[in-house]
Amino acid sequence: MKTYYVYILKCSDETYYTGFTSNLSKRFEEHQGGKHLDSYTFKRRPLTLEFYAEFTIASIAIEAEKQIKKWSKAKKEALISGEFEKLPNLAKKKKFNKRILSVRVPNEVRRIENFSIQFPTPPS
Repeated sequence: MKTYYVYILKCSDETYYTGFTSNLSKRFEEHQGGKHLDSYTFKRRPLTLEFYAEFTIASIAIEAEKQIKKWSKAKKEALISGEFEKLPNLAKKKKFNKRILSVRVPNEVRRIENFSIQFPTPPS
């Protein structure tokens, strides 16, 4: 079964970049190495991997990426720090999308509907 990832990088200018990939370590190395000169992250290196979520269905991962990209910085930081109870109140619209992930914080697992989120250890 193929695994897809939605990830959040923190840039050197304190902004966040959200992306989608099927190979997280390779994609992080591409960002960090500046492979794409015109990309958002190129001039904002060094980067840190702050968050990633695993999916088995690409279309759901892409939908989650699009949703997270629209979130405020505060809402992304709540997701990164595992403060899931804050997410509905940080929504621009009061309607909360319940189609989000199972959540993994190092050494512990939390469930939010049917969605699996992992907090990363930096790639080697």
